[in-house]
Amino acid sequence: MTAATKTTPAFSPDQVSVVFVLGGPGAGKGTQCEKLVNDYSFVHLAAGDLLRAEQNREGSEFGELIKNYIKEGLIVPQEITLALLRNAISENVKNNRHKFLIDGFPRKMDQAISFERDIVESKFILFFDCPEDVMLQRLLERGKTSGRSDDNIESIKKRFKTFKDTSMPVIEYFETKSNVVRIRCDKPVDDVYKDVQAAIRDRL
Repeated sequence: MTAATKTTPAFSPDQVSVVFVLGGPGAGKGTQCEKLVNDYSFVHLAAGDLLRAEQNREGSEFGELIKNYIKEGLIVPQEITLALLRNAISENVKNNRHKFLIDGFPRKMDQAISFERDIVESKFILFFDCPEDVMLQRLLERGKTSGRSDDNIESIKKRFKTFKDTSMPVIEYFETKSNVVRIRCDKPVDDVYKDVQAAIRDRL
């Protein structure tokens, strides 16, 4: 690839700090991100929330497609997710907000590579490592009140399989670059958060 055709990322790492937050469904990513937002002024961008908002947006050309992918526990085409993330980052940068937790993304190797090539290089991955049986219990509990179409046992099992097959290779790849902080999260929320704070302190 010549210098002329090389893609320049939309933002530089000096301008924007991105921490990827990964973990299986029900690992507690959202809860921990909420705490980080309160204590460290991060902007929390959950890929799933952005997709659901787009799915429900009147006149969205992608709404129906997103809905079908989510229902099947599949990964939405990356062009859509990347465009939504880029727009959300741009909006926040305009308002002078530069630190981002990107939750539930990248979920596949090509997403990770495209994001770092086209948008910005990440600082590191915060990986919430949680046993499957713990996640299952949490999701079934959440399903009683969440109203989410994918909080049922059939969708949950599909989501676990998708995570294992496609997201774990991303984590393994970033580990080769010493760019992953693993946080055990089968313990009380506040204990998990202490580990998260230690990780943030060391790396930001």
